[in-house]
Amino acid sequence: MKRWISLLLSVLFLPVLAAAEEESLSMPPASWDFCGKTVRSYESETLIYSVESFSYEGELCYLSKIWMEDPGRQIRKATASWKKNIMRPVHMADALPEAALAVNASGYVSPVYPWIPEDYPGKSEDYFYTPLGSLTVTDGKVWRELEGVRYTGLTLEEDGLHLYIEEENSTVLAAGPTQTWAFYTQCPMQVNGRVVLPEDWTFADTKARRTVIGRADGHNYLILTVTNEKGRGLTLREVNRFFLDHFRLEWVFNLDGGPSIALLCRKKGGTGRMATVAGGTARDVDIMAFTELPGEGTE
Repeated sequence: MKRWISLLLSVLFLPVLAAAEEESLSMPPASWDFCGKTVRSYESETLIYSVESFSYEGELCYLSKIWMEDPGRQIRKATASWKKNIMRPVHMADALPEAALAVNASGYVSPVYPWIPEDYPGKSEDYFYTPLGSLTVTDGKVWRELEGVRYTGLTLEEDGLHLYIEEENSTVLAAGPTQTWAFYTQCPMQVNGRVVLPEDWTFADTKARRTVIGRADGHNYLILTVTNEKGRGLTLREVNRFFLDHFRLEWVFNLDGGPSIALLCRKKGGTGRMATVAGGTARDVDIMAFTELPGEGTE
C-alpha cells in the first residue's frame, strides 16, 4: 500500500513535493494556517511543536502541530509489560525522559476490552494486555507476527511514520520497521485526501473522545485530540471533515480513543514527569512520543 502511494505521488506531484520537502526542512508548511489558542509550544533546531486549543462542532479539541528534522530517530515508543499489564501514559513516558510531547497510541485487548478480529488465531485471553495488530514491533524486536493475518496500522521506519492497509506481514517487515502502532483494521481514515473509512462502520458514527494522527510530509505531522468536556466528543466522520477542510495530508489514522486519550507535554529544558494537557486518566498499552534528535539534549 505504501509503495503504490509513493509511486503515484512521484509521478503526479514530484515538482510540488520537492519544493514542499525543501521548505519542510526549515519550518512547518505554510498551508497550516488553521490556528487555535496556543496552550503549549516548544522550539529547538531539531523539534518544533505547538498545541492549540479550539472548539469544533461544539467540542473542545487540541491540535498538535509537530515538525522534526529526522522523524525516524525522533519518534519513540514506550509500552506496558507484554501480556502482564497496562499502564497510565504518564508512567510509560517516564521511560522516555527525552520526550517533549507524547500521546496514547495502540488499541489493546484486555478483560475489559476482550474483542479480537475473527481471523486472529486462538482465544481473546491469548492477547490480553497486548496491542491489536497482526504485527507488534518495539525497538526493532518483533513481539508478534500472526500467520495469515494482514497488517493494518502504522510503522516507524528510517524516514518516519508510514501507514499500511491490509498488507502482508512479510512486506511490512522487509521495510525494516523499528516500531508499530495498530488499532482496528478500519482505522485508516484518509489517503491523499480520499476518505477510506468504511461507510457502514457504526463505530465511525459514534461521538467519542479521539486521538487521530496525520502525516503532511516527511517532517510534519498533526495530532488531533478530541475531549468530551463540552459534550460527547466527535465522530470519526466529523474528524475527517475537519482535516479535509483545513489541511492536505498524505494519510490520517485513528489511534485509540475514548477513556484512553492522553496528551502529554514537557517544557523545553524541563525535567521530571510530563504534564497532562488532556486525558491521561486511563491505563493504555503504549504511547507515541516525540523527542529531540538523540544526543542533542535540551538547553
